[in-house]
Amino acid sequence: MRPLTAKQRALADFVESHRRRHGSAPTYQEIADHFGFRSLNAVTSHLRLLRQKGYLESDSGKARSLRVTSPLAKLRSRIVDIAVLGAIPAGFPEEGAPEAEGCVSVDVGSVGFTPTRNTFAVRVRGVSMIGRHILDGDLVVLERGPDPRHGQVVAALVDGERTLKTYVVKNGKPYLKAENPKYPDLIPAQELVIQGVFKALIRKARD
Repeated sequence: MRPLTAKQRALADFVESHRRRHGSAPTYQEIADHFGFRSLNAVTSHLRLLRQKGYLESDSGKARSLRVTSPLAKLRSRIVDIAVLGAIPAGFPEEGAPEAEGCVSVDVGSVGFTPTRNTFAVRVRGVSMIGRHILDGDLVVLERGPDPRHGQVVAALVDGERTLKTYVVKNGKPYLKAENPKYPDLIPAQELVIQGVFKALIRKARD
């Protein structure tokens, strides 16, 4: 494929993002309005060049059928947003419910699984899980619903308090294990509720 100009790349990105947000391509008028083109002829000219370069195709006679066909667009189609439900203690458990604070965009191939509506992320606060290479400030991606297996990392409520620990079963009884000798294991006195099972870890670069 021949390289795109900056304007052509911006137009292709707009078409692709519009399809992701709305489920269909923008109209020629929407493209003109977005880029400030004075006429639809300018839109037609840019789209014709994108087709000639192999970055765009559409169905003849069908409205809103523009679609980007570059390898980059195929990669972008694998990107999904995961809700970040606040911070979770990786230390001593704390009371309180999670609060949504935004989302994180991830590539399905990078995280190694396809997120569902039951997938969420939490920001780690504390160092009780350093033995599993989970550090303060990391984002942990979890899946709500599946029963945890022995040895899996989980977000859980222990007698009403939230924490991130390793799920362990001993003599038929479950408890939560810290992965730092400075912190105690947590044995529920009344109730252990698993909120999510570990699926992936996202770490930002640190200064």
